[in-house]
Amino acid sequence: MEKFVHLKAIAAPLLRVNIDTDVIIPSREMKGVSKTGLSVGMFANWRYTDVPARISNPEFVLNRAPYDKAHILLSGDNFGCGSSREHAVWAMKEWGFRAVIAPSFGAIYYGNCVRNGILPVVLPDEAVRAIAAWVEASPAANQVEIDLPSQKVHAAGVAYAFSIGESDKDMLLEGLDPIGVTLKRDPAIQAFEAKDRMQRPWVYI
Repeated sequence: MEKFVHLKAIAAPLLRVNIDTDVIIPSREMKGVSKTGLSVGMFANWRYTDVPARISNPEFVLNRAPYDKAHILLSGDNFGCGSSREHAVWAMKEWGFRAVIAPSFGAIYYGNCVRNGILPVVLPDEAVRAIAAWVEASPAANQVEIDLPSQKVHAAGVAYAFSIGESDKDMLLEGLDPIGVTLKRDPAIQAFEAKDRMQRPWVYI
């Protein structure tokens, strides 16, 4: 995975509550198990006035410049609730999102973000709305900065602190998925197996 250390980018405000994973990627848009080819179906019911024909809805925020180049999404409470479909995170990652800032997240969605290189940032609702109002005043110029090592979001001259679990932070900083985290302990695993082969050779027959 790509490491997440520092990001300064355009942020797109989508301040709706309870945006579930079926909204992020409708089930009909999931035509395979690959992580690619999903971004075109992201927020399909909102992005298109005619979904099958892929006719863009000019009113939807991600269809408007400069938000169509956003790498940060600002959203409302309980973002990513609903089903556990990892395709929702895959679609957002492929589209270009590296972070989502919201007052709260669906628990499984939050974990899927971390494991796929997207930083989920929890900030109070009033903070998210203040950032969104500042961004909307000049979206291209008023870019949001996120510094993961210091756990701060910088916007409008304010530094907003956020919390993140130590293991989640390490995974993002190092660009590791769960398999990569396990492989960091490969020498210890191999040493255990070598010792175990000596003590219980019958297990390996």
